[in-house]
Amino acid sequence: VQLVESGGGLVQPGGSLRLSCAASGIIFSINPVGWYRQAPGKGRDLVATMARGGSTNFADSVKGRFTISRDNAKNTVYLQMNSLKPEDTAIYYCTAGVGHWGQGTQVTVSS
Repeated sequence: VQLVESGGGLVQPGGSLRLSCAASGIIFSINPVGWYRQAPGKGRDLVATMARGGSTNFADSVKGRFTISRDNAKNTVYLQMNSLKPEDTAIYYCTAGVGHWGQGTQVTVSS
């Protein structure tokens, strides 16, 4: 199983980014998927998850600003992040199934 994140970068507060996670060796449509993040000096925290059936769950800190979606044809999951804040700065990791993680992509929100 390989998960490859992309789309991170530097963005100003209030800006938007869309992260992508492309998978091989696992089928997203029949597995739970999610995004976690780890800020410097902190643990890895849940950002958003999507169950097999499509139901979603978000951390309180990102509700109303982030959305998670899945393109089954491309076997890719996305995290759309709007109204970004400096406290959203972290390495963002994609996860799928049980115990499968990507290598992470850096998101930095700064003016």
